[in-house]
Amino acid sequence: MTGRAPAPDEPEERRDFVKYSFFHLRPEWRRLDASAREAGKVAFARVLERLPGEIVTRTYSLVGLKAGCDMMIWSIAPDLASIQELHARFLGTPLGGYLETPFSYLGMGRRSEYLGQHAHGGEGSEARRRPFDLPFLFVYPFVKKRDWYGLSLEERKRIMSEHFRIGHRYPKVRIHTGYSFGLDDMEFILGFEGDSPAEFLDLVSDLRSSEASRYTALETPIFTCVATSPRRMLDLADGLP
Repeated sequence: MTGRAPAPDEPEERRDFVKYSFFHLRPEWRRLDASAREAGKVAFARVLERLPGEIVTRTYSLVGLKAGCDMMIWSIAPDLASIQELHARFLGTPLGGYLETPFSYLGMGRRSEYLGQHAHGGEGSEARRRPFDLPFLFVYPFVKKRDWYGLSLEERKRIMSEHFRIGHRYPKVRIHTGYSFGLDDMEFILGFEGDSPAEFLDLVSDLRSSEASRYTALETPIFTCVATSPRRMLDLADGLP
């Protein structure tokens, strides 16, 4: 596995949970009268204005970009209770009765054992996670082949050094790694913030030739998410351009 455990005399680092929740708004919602839909959107948006605990959220639209997904809410919190409470509040709104969750990913922040002092975009040296508030977020689950974990740590570091060198060519793409071992079905949930889909496409294309990519077992589905305000996210899902 990956990550660095604290030494016995070190204080335990504070880790954030990261949660990516993808929602589909059922078409029955859009058949309701306009006043009912407006009240439902107001109630849902109000939930995002009154967040529980220390939770941080960001909202995104996927309308027209991914089949079966209209919205994504990215939440970050130091505890699972806040994330659960937030989602319960969503479900308790009138709009919540028309929501489906086709995809949902949970992970935790953790220091990387590979990056050391060469953290890219602020990622890797700390277990806290905070958005950079860039226009696009690209999200996908990630699983390594088991052969990867049979390599020595030094060999994995050597292989990953090339991976990082390629990443450093794209300093405007900021990575958020969520570690999901034992918490969810995948090993990692990766989020990349950026200004340009083209730049992220080029980064992923360049990484295909790296030695590390030979050890990839899964990196789909991939989601292209457009940052929006909560109200704009809801209006787009409601069919209001």
